[in-house]
Amino acid sequence: MRVLKLKIGKGKLNRSRSGNFFIFAILFITSAFMAFPFVYVISQSIKPLEEQFVFPPTLIVKNPTFENFRLLLQLTNNLWIPFERYLFNSLFITLTGTVVYVVIASMAAFPLAKVKFPGSKVMFEMVVLALLFSSPVTKVAQYVIIAKTNIINTYWALLLPALSLPIGLFLMRQFMVQMIPNAVLEAAKIDGANMFKTFWLVVMPMVRPAWLTLIIFTFVGLWRGDGSEFVYSESLKVLPTVLSQIAGAGMARANVGSAAAVFMLIPPVITFLLVQSNVLQTMAHSGIKE
Repeated sequence: MRVLKLKIGKGKLNRSRSGNFFIFAILFITSAFMAFPFVYVISQSIKPLEEQFVFPPTLIVKNPTFENFRLLLQLTNNLWIPFERYLFNSLFITLTGTVVYVVIASMAAFPLAKVKFPGSKVMFEMVVLALLFSSPVTKVAQYVIIAKTNIINTYWALLLPALSLPIGLFLMRQFMVQMIPNAVLEAAKIDGANMFKTFWLVVMPMVRPAWLTLIIFTFVGLWRGDGSEFVYSESLKVLPTVLSQIAGAGMARANVGSAAAVFMLIPPVITFLLVQSNVLQTMAHSGIKE
């Protein structure tokens, strides 16, 4: 195999045919590995019940059918609370929480990234430390706080825990440190822009890849969260809770569970496809740098 040649003079990267083949082979294998769960879920959703438990499992469906989706719709239509109510709860929590969280995380990250004040370094270290705690570890503390503030069985019980996550603040702060020159902020100040105006008209457009990436993370987290530990009223429950109850009625509803998984997969995939071009740029500039 010939060694890859780097032509420095014209700034072009020239590869041999074997090098190109090797790179495309690695990319193809990686893409196939990442796409396999999606293909498998879709395959399971169109399998009849008798093919759900075949061993060894097969990816190819012998007798594809959309009966699973029809059964899912039939079961949702027989619910005590209309299915549209559960869908509204999920959409309201997901869309409202995503917009509010992105705004709060961005506004909190801006002073940590570009304003020097006493205690800023300690505050950022606390944010980094908070990243070490997974969500299940904080469930008891969250429940105590929500119970003490009397917001159980309300939308606030689903929204507030999501708004307190440190990942958004960390990601936005790191991106602002890397991508916003101090000279730009000084120029905006000379032109008469105050701090609030500088944030909305200068900073937010410059960090667009970061908050678009944050939209993906927040949307997926809120869409798949059930919040069953904080909400007990049937009219306030969200879609994942109801679909898990429908699909969790035993092996006889395994096919319905596969159809529900595909249904829950659609909105996050659409959201990712709309903003995926900004994810790589954000990840490249969000490493810890002090």
